[in-house]
Amino acid sequence: MGFDLSVLDEEKICPKCRERMSCCEAPPIHVGDGLGWGSEILFICLNDACPTFLNGWDQIERKYGHHASYRYMELPGSKEGNFMMVGNSDAFKACVINRDTLKEQNERFAREKEAVEGLKTCLEEKNIDPVMTLLLDEAANVNARKTAITYLIQLNDTACIDPLRNHKFRDTAFEHEINVAIKAILKANFKKECPYCMEIIKAQAKKCLHCKEDL
Repeated sequence: MGFDLSVLDEEKICPKCRERMSCCEAPPIHVGDGLGWGSEILFICLNDACPTFLNGWDQIERKYGHHASYRYMELPGSKEGNFMMVGNSDAFKACVINRDTLKEQNERFAREKEAVEGLKTCLEEKNIDPVMTLLLDEAANVNARKTAITYLIQLNDTACIDPLRNHKFRDTAFEHEINVAIKAILKANFKKECPYCMEIIKAQAKKCLHCKEDL
């Protein structure tokens, strides 16, 4: 899912220490009551000299007998403050959002969304682009990528083979499905891959046109 980049333009100041708060990815659950935060982004004061953080250790120790402290936080677009329990000073520091990284994620998500929509007409339009976009995107939805494989075979375009062969697939089972699809496309086009240079040649060839090896 894409983030709203305009959230990163919001500047929040911690009322406890007057330092700028950091924009962080929200944890999947609310540690206090098990419910969602209602936002994928939280503004958290990560200043280790903030009174909330400094005094929180003793407060939690006395009240709950635990070694933990508090960080002051607010939701985007809200001035209502809240306190998040943390177990150490590094908590959430690795979750600070980088605007450039987030922009890239949003652009990737937009491409995926467009490609999924493009699958609906790719056979009719003989357009392999949305299929390839999904197959070469390791972060794309798994079901959408598997659907793309079936369309890959039906489109029967040998132009897809080279980029697929040069892509490193993380999932070996998915890579196997890709290999099966490539073999089907080669067979349908009376082609094969040279075992020496991997160039595509005629199925009946006895010598590779590219590397000149005998087959």
